Amino acid sequence: MEHTLIKFLRVTYFIWLFSINHTFAGIQPNQGTDTFNTVLFRISFVESKHVSFLFGTHHAFGKEFFDSLFYANQALRSCELLIKENINVPGAMAGDLINHRTPTLKWKNYLGKEDLGFINSLFATSPTDFRKMTPAELYVFLNRYYKQQICLQKGPDDTSLSLDDYIGMLATEQNIELLGLETTEEQIHLINMDVEGMPRKSHKRRLANIIEKIRLKKTNDCGEIKWYSQMHMNYQLDAPCRNNLVLTDRNNKWIKTIIDQIERNNCFIAVGLSHLMYECGLIQQLRKLGYIITPIMVND
Repeated sequence: MEHTLIKFLRVTYFIWLFSINHTFAGIQPNQGTDTFNTVLFRISFVESKHVSFLFGTHHAFGKEFFDSLFYANQALRSCELLIKENINVPGAMAGDLINHRTPTLKWKNYLGKEDLGFINSLFATSPTDFRKMTPAELYVFLNRYYKQQICLQKGPDDTSLSLDDYIGMLATEQNIELLGLETTEEQIHLINMDVEGMPRKSHKRRLANIIEKIRLKKTNDCGEIKWYSQMHMNYQLDAPCRNNLVLTDRNNKWIKTIIDQIERNNCFIAVGLSHLMYECGLIQQLRKLGYIITPIMVND
């Protein structure tokens, strides 16, 4: 296990793995009027010649998953602009921003001796100084690794860090322009703001739990991985959003850029699935503005 993660860190150079763990909390898989067996939606407008697509990602998935989605790949190829949450910019990636920090955290206040030794060994070959990370940032990284390597059982040679990044790579290969909705610095800020005020004992408990799950290869928290891969989702389009900072505020900011672009281009918009859901989600916001949102099956 330790060798696998060391290889993972060395190969990827710690490209930022942004996710907010509780984003999927409260999702109901039950059948309902807002249940669609897809993560792909067509956006059209009666008075516009442009057709765009919304694609709800789960950041832990990657190449193998997207390659299996015939119509999602077809939709991407039909567009001239890919809009995603973030664009990786050399020199302004998470590892760069973290390493530029001066202070280092006293990790013995957050990790037991055994867990600290485990983390030290994991980051031994990483170009990122984990001592300059915050507890929230370390948790996000470990949680992503848990979802990928334990739940999805991705191989150590699979360097497609996230579904979002793989779609971005395909777009680049197909000469599709890329546009990011926010910067890496803004995402790091969100990670920390989301748990602002969390007591040290809570950080300690979260980190100890995720490290234990990685070590023991526990799969008891892998339900959302199965749920996403089956694509039988109740989008709860009339339910209120549960997190203003992570969902509502970002959706309200993003929709302005999205509207501007889909009026002028055929766009493929790849963002975390939860940003499509609920009353504040992009599906409902676009519908209220008069756009026609049509679920599209990703395969026959």
